[in-house]
Amino acid sequence: MRDAAINLRALPQQRDLIDQAAALLGKNRSDFMLEAACSAAQAVVLDQVFFSLDAEKFQQFTAMLDAQPSPNPGLERLMAVAAPWAASKA
Repeated sequence: MRDAAINLRALPQQRDLIDQAAALLGKNRSDFMLEAACSAAQAVVLDQVFFSLDAEKFQQFTAMLDAQPSPNPGLERLMAVAAPWAASKA
């Protein structure tokens, strides 16, 4: 059960926009705001992830980054398809 309160003030038009978006997703304001805030918070935290490697592992890591990618037939097929907006006009 959620029992920690988070209070904030918003402009009426901000509240109305949030309510409209929440309704479109079939959610209430609290659920919508909590999910949106948690998603944004998670993105910030994930952008700050730090990892350390010893010298040998760092060399392996940089070698993997510098290596040519392995063949990927699915990606090659995808990249060969012309974008719909780039189709020539007859």
